[in-house]
Amino acid sequence: MTFNANDRLGRRAFLVTGAAFLSAPAIAQTGSSTTEVEGDLSESVVRNISSFRSLDWQPYFSSLRNGAILVDVTSRALHYWSADGETYKLYPSSVPLTEDLTRRGRTSVVRKVEGPSWRPTPAMQKRNPEWPDYVPPGPDNPLGTHALYLGWTYYRIHGTHDTRKIGRRSSNGCIGLYNEHIAELFGMAKVGTQVLLI
Repeated sequence: MTFNANDRLGRRAFLVTGAAFLSAPAIAQTGSSTTEVEGDLSESVVRNISSFRSLDWQPYFSSLRNGAILVDVTSRALHYWSADGETYKLYPSSVPLTEDLTRRGRTSVVRKVEGPSWRPTPAMQKRNPEWPDYVPPGPDNPLGTHALYLGWTYYRIHGTHDTRKIGRRSSNGCIGLYNEHIAELFGMAKVGTQVLLI
């Protein structure tokens, strides 16, 4: 679900929609997957829907120069503000599996790739030697359809073909979005868009 500053979606409608989304049953992961997820997806997961809320950019950025992306790891949400302040978007996201894989702080978008290819990092290869060395663009690619590369090595905001990952601790450090959401964000963000992970 995305929000635009001009939308008239009330709090009650948002909470009802969010509750329906979160009550949908999870599907168990197959053993052939090349991604990590937290625990068994068939187990019950407690989520805090009240933390998934719209935010103002001013406590986090001094300006909206080049636009701004805020990723809140705790609420598993990505916020985007356009440079002119006219557009605000809020997307559910996947976040890193563990705190040691989580990076926080300021960076920026340094590269945009439609149809990204993927290679596991050295740390991923060590943890998962059975993973392939390279995955070309396509339906098996863990980066989905689009990727925003950040100023930190190996860190990206990207899509995913595995929609079960969104709203969960399920990545090796990156921030994941539904493919339709990353495509929309990809169209709005630019090289130089400021990014803050909290």
